[in-house]
Amino acid sequence: MKLDDAVGFLINNTGRSMTRYLTSAFSHMDVTTEQWSVLKSLEEEDRLAIKELSKRVGKDQANVTRISDLLERKGYLVRQPNPEDKRSSLVCLTEAGREITEQLIPIDEHVHEVALRGISEEEIAFLKQLLSKIRENVNAE
Repeated sequence: MKLDDAVGFLINNTGRSMTRYLTSAFSHMDVTTEQWSVLKSLEEEDRLAIKELSKRVGKDQANVTRISDLLERKGYLVRQPNPEDKRSSLVCLTEAGREITEQLIPIDEHVHEVALRGISEEEIAFLKQLLSKIRENVNAE
C-alpha cells in the first residue's frame, strides 16, 4: 500500500493541515488550538473536573492540567473546590475566558466552513460516522 492510500496517514495529514490553519487564524489572539479545545469544552459545559475535561478534549490529564495552568495564568479560567470530591477541583471559565471564547468561535467556524467547502451536509454526517467508527475500532484494540 502506498503511503497516500493509507487511511491513517490521510486522517493524520488532514488533521495537521486543519491544526496549522486554525493556529494561523488564532495567532493574533494568543491562544493555541490545544487551549481552544479546553476553552470551547468549558464554554459548552462549565465547571468540569480535569478528569472529565481530559475525556472531552481527548488528551491525558497531565496535558490538560498544563493547558489549564496556562489559561489560568492568562486569566481565562479559575479552579474551584469540587463539592462532590474534596481531592479534585472544578475548572471554570472567567468572564475574560468567556469573552475570548466568544471572539474565537467565529474564527473557528470560518476555518470549518473553509475546510468543508463543497461537501454536502450528508457527506459531512457520513464522514463523522466513519471517523467515529475508526476511533472506536482503534480504541477497542
